[in-house]
Amino acid sequence: MLRLELIGIGKQYPGVKANDGVDLRVMPGEIHAVLGENGAGKSTLMKIIYGAVHPDEGEMRWNGETVAVRNPHEARQLGISMVFQHFSLFDTLTAAENVWLGLEKSLALAEVSRRITEVAAAYGLDVDPLRPVHTLSVGERQRVEIVRALMTGPKLLILDEPTSVLTPQAVDKLFVTLRQLASEGCSILYISHKLDEIRALCHRCTVLRGGRVTGVVDPTKESNASLSRLMIGAEPPQLQHTRASPGAVVLRVDRLSLVRQDQFGHDLQDIAFDVRAGEIVGIAGVSGNGQQELMAALSGEDPRAAPQAIRLFDHAIGRQSPRQRRRQGLHFVPEERLGRGAVPGLSLAQNTLLTRTRAVGRSGWITTGEVTALARRLIERFNVKAAGPDAAAKSLSGGNLQKFIVGREIDADPKLLIVSQPTWGVDVGAATQIRSELLKLRDAGCAVLVVSEELDELFEICDRLLVVAQGRMSPPVAAADASVEMIGEWMSGLWAQRTAEAANAEA
Repeated sequence: MLRLELIGIGKQYPGVKANDGVDLRVMPGEIHAVLGENGAGKSTLMKIIYGAVHPDEGEMRWNGETVAVRNPHEARQLGISMVFQHFSLFDTLTAAENVWLGLEKSLALAEVSRRITEVAAAYGLDVDPLRPVHTLSVGERQRVEIVRALMTGPKLLILDEPTSVLTPQAVDKLFVTLRQLASEGCSILYISHKLDEIRALCHRCTVLRGGRVTGVVDPTKESNASLSRLMIGAEPPQLQHTRASPGAVVLRVDRLSLVRQDQFGHDLQDIAFDVRAGEIVGIAGVSGNGQQELMAALSGEDPRAAPQAIRLFDHAIGRQSPRQRRRQGLHFVPEERLGRGAVPGLSLAQNTLLTRTRAVGRSGWITTGEVTALARRLIERFNVKAAGPDAAAKSLSGGNLQKFIVGREIDADPKLLIVSQPTWGVDVGAATQIRSELLKLRDAGCAVLVVSEELDELFEICDRLLVVAQGRMSPPVAAADASVEMIGEWMSGLWAQRTAEAANAEA
C-alpha cells in the first residue's frame, strides 16, 4: 500500500500557478526526492502535504484513504513532520521550548530537554536545548528543526534543503540517520538542489518544472546532466574560473579580538587576514564557530572593534557604521534572507532601499520611479522569477529571493563585497549564475570575501581559503594547494599541527 499519494494537485497564486496537476506516489520506507529549479513548485507542494497551504484542486491519500489536511497539527497527528527551508522557530524561546510547542503538553520541559539531548546524540546532531534561538546560526537552527521533526516519530518526514548549511561530515551523519529511518519504515520526501546527494541517497525522484511533473526516475541510474535536463531543460553551464591577478590590499583585518555579546557566541581571538582587489577569499568552518561575530564586525553591525583592527583601503573603519562603510564601497550579503537581507512584507522595489539609497533625496523624498526601475533591472539581469517589482519579498521562493539580494549588492558596483552563504538553497542553474557573477566581479577588480559551509563552492570559486574554528582563524592557503580532507581537519581547529608538519617537511 502507498504511504502517500497525490492526484492532480493544483495551486494558483496571483500571477503564477505553483502546482499544475501534480501526481506523486511515495512508498513506506522510501527516500523520494523532489527535484526542480527555484520556483518550480516544490516547497508549495510540500506545504500542501503538511497542511500549511490548501490546494485549489486535487486529492491526497494517506495509507490508501482520502484525507484533507487542514493544518500542520492535523498533519503531525497523521505522522507527517516537516523541516522547512525557512525556519519556523521563535527567536525569543530556547531550542527546547520551540520543540516543546510541537509535542504533547503532558511532557515536562525538562523531559523534552533530556529527549532532545538523546535524539541529537543518537543522530549525530549537535543541539544545545537551553540555547535561545536568536543566538543560533543558520546551521544550528537547521539542526534544531531536524531534531524537532525526529522527536515526533514521523511516518513521513519532509526535508526541504536539509543539507544546505551542513558540513560534509554532518551530511554523512544525516544520511546515516535517514537510511536508518527508512529501514524502520519511515518514508522521506527529500528536496535538494544537490544532484550528487539525490543520486547517492534517494530511491526515486519526481522532477518538477514550472509546476508540472516532467519525469519520475531512479536517480541511481541517472547522471547529473540527465537530471539537469529534466529540471531546467538543459545542462547547467560550466563555470569559467581563470587564475586571479590580485592587486592592492582592500580589506585588512589585524589582531581583531572581540568579546562575545551573548553567552552562547564565540570570542574572536586575534583574527588576522587580508583580501586583495581582484581575488576571492573564502572562509570555511562549522556553523557557529565565530562566523556571525566576524560578519557583524566586518559589516559594521558590531562597531566595537578597535579602529585599526579593520582597515578598508588603509582607512581605519573598526568603529564605523554600516552606512559609512557602504559609502566607501563595502557591501554585505547576510546569511539570513528574510528578516535581514530583505523585509518579508515589503515589495522588491522597497527592499532595494535597504542598501541602495540613491533614490532618496536630501529632503527624504523617495523617487519611486527610480526605485521601481532598479528592482525591474535586478529582476531581469539576475533572472529572478517574481510577479514584478511590487511583489512582496516573502512571495518569492528562497532561491529567487537569494538571487535578488545578491544581485542588489553586485549591481551596486562594490569595491569590497562580503557574502555569507551565497547559494544556500539555490538550484544548480541559479547557483552557477551567482558564482559566475562573483567571478565577474573579481575579474573587474573587486575584492570578494565569501563565507560558506559549502566546501565544493569554496573550492570552485575561491583563490585563497581560510578556516574559522572556535573564534580563531587559520593561516591562508591557496585553494589549489588545499583539499577537502585538509580543510575538514582545519575545521576542527587542527591547522597548527598541519602547518607545523608542512614546515618540517620543507626543512
